[in-house]
Amino acid sequence: MTTITDPAQDDHFTAALIRAHLRLLIVGMRHSRLSGTSVLKAATRLTGTKYKRGQYQTALDDIQALLDSLNAEYL
Repeated sequence: MTTITDPAQDDHFTAALIRAHLRLLIVGMRHSRLSGTSVLKAATRLTGTKYKRGQYQTALDDIQALLDSLNAEYL
């Protein structure tokens, strides 16, 4: 079992999961329990940018930029 105690690491982990899900949505795969709207809402919570329906690529680019900045902090 893994425990994440640093909130910044939690954001990093969440962003990585959202990035993976956005990649799946872009190629047309759907998850039975997580809709595209809920993924975009999660991306909005992380980036602060509101996304409209279908803006998966824009959200993915913003999440990738967030991950790059979080990775730069740990280097």
